[in-house]
Amino acid sequence: MQQAQQRICLWFYTQGEEAARFYVSLLPDSRVERVLRDPDGTTVNVVEFRLGGTGYVAINGGPHLRLTEAVPISVMTVDQAETDRLWAALTADGGEGGRCGWLRDRFGLSWQVLPEALPQLMARADRDAAGRVAQSLMEMGRIDIARLEAAFDDRAGTTPC
Repeated sequence: MQQAQQRICLWFYTQGEEAARFYVSLLPDSRVERVLRDPDGTTVNVVEFRLGGTGYVAINGGPHLRLTEAVPISVMTVDQAETDRLWAALTADGGEGGRCGWLRDRFGLSWQVLPEALPQLMARADRDAAGRVAQSLMEMGRIDIARLEAAFDDRAGTTPC
């Protein structure tokens, strides 16, 4: 018996293919796998794609449903440069930043862009320092690793974004 494949389904009005192609341009191990069109070949109905190895399906299902913050994509970045690159790309052309690394892209999909340094700092034994990191995080939109580290070390002179 063949194993069932799981894919996360994202509902778009008409921009599923454009969104999928944009998303796969951002992350390694990502690709569009298949585009399914209606019988006359003019309208894209479904796009199967992978982001960072995870399977997704974009459905152009019309205005009946909307994307919601309740189903975001979370991306762990390796450093500040990658955090900044993804944040800028995802908030460009009508996207908008939120707090604590959250944002909504121009297609309406919610994302959280988190540097690997955040959970590493939060998991350290010094709970007071981890609390300072959490407080600093609450003051940020795009996450700034240097500010998180400064909060952990309790260095004076940190300023909110």
